[in-house]
Amino acid sequence: MFNLDGFINEYVTKRPGSMFYADIEKNKEALTQGIEGRTVLVIGGAGSIGSSFIKALLPFKPASLVVVDTNENALAELTRDLRSTKGMYVPEEYITYPMDFASPVFEKMFREKGGFDIVGNFSAHKHVRSEKDIYSVEALLQNNVLHAKLLLDLLSEYPPHEYFCVSTDKAANPVNIMGASKRIMEDVIFSYSDSFPVKTARFANVAFSNGSLPAGFLARIQKLQPLSAPSDVRRYFVSPEESGQICLLSCILGENRAIFFPKLEEAQMMTFDGIARQLLKVQGYEALECDSDSEAIDKAQELKNGSRQYPVHFSVSDTSGEKAYEEFVTDEETADYDRFTSLGVITGKKIPDKAEVLKLFEKLDVAFADGTTKEEVVRIMKEYLPNFEHIETGKSLDSKM
Repeated sequence: MFNLDGFINEYVTKRPGSMFYADIEKNKEALTQGIEGRTVLVIGGAGSIGSSFIKALLPFKPASLVVVDTNENALAELTRDLRSTKGMYVPEEYITYPMDFASPVFEKMFREKGGFDIVGNFSAHKHVRSEKDIYSVEALLQNNVLHAKLLLDLLSEYPPHEYFCVSTDKAANPVNIMGASKRIMEDVIFSYSDSFPVKTARFANVAFSNGSLPAGFLARIQKLQPLSAPSDVRRYFVSPEESGQICLLSCILGENRAIFFPKLEEAQMMTFDGIARQLLKVQGYEALECDSDSEAIDKAQELKNGSRQYPVHFSVSDTSGEKAYEEFVTDEETADYDRFTSLGVITGKKIPDKAEVLKLFEKLDVAFADGTTKEEVVRIMKEYLPNFEHIETGKSLDSKM
């Protein structure tokens, strides 16, 4: 039977276990003090990173756990997974709510609970493909940036002990709207850091996370459909387990306005076509190189006749917002590499000018209300983030397999 966790460890992260075990073991007492007996709210908790955060947090025995996510089916699977795992601690008060964190019913629930000690927000548009047109761009910015203020205003009335909101490596010197939105999100949450502690983490692609290209490889193989991937895009990867652990360490151990990131070397980057080739080999196939999507689709019909030659189309990336490599820290930021074994921490971030953040919100709100273009939104964002160098090719990932 194919073991996904084992495949990730051996061929993607190339680590036998979590790179964060040493830091967790070293800080177990502090983690226990920060979590045991606390009330916890996890927004977007049914997704890949949110659910991994929950699994990292539960061994430290919080008093209660409320999970909010718009994906009702994923919430059901999260509960089944937790309840079916041997030795997993689940608090007596464990509630899942299929709702939008920006909705009136969420606010009613939050106020009735009187707030929470620990709040983790994992709700996000995370894909570069989310910037297809002005409608997808507006939805992305509403979720990643504009709605964040509604939550932060609510938290200001019920200040938590810890607030964590996940960022991305794509926020460092962003070239796509998703990455720029997360960089702005960092400023938004930090502008509230005088009211309660806020932390975040920039980290690598989560191997085989929901909706990711590697997860798509598994779905394609299951359906005997061809594989497609860029051959020139290199990415850092962490395992699903590691993704939850870095968020936990940042949330509980981070100082106010800290940005955590994994200590990964450039040599540890992987290409997507490399992952695809190895996955096919483990599954007993040999990659059959094709020159186009259509050729690969035609040749995939032979798979139904038992062929072990698996059609693939690997090509140079030509879609908007794709960066050839990723980075965690910009030249203007200061990082502490000594506090943790496997983590770096960006320190010394100042409280952003909330008036400037609100001015950006107003410009975006007016633009969306009046009817605008993707190009105008990029201009508004670049006005706020001068180092936002958007890569526009006129092509979306939705035009490819």
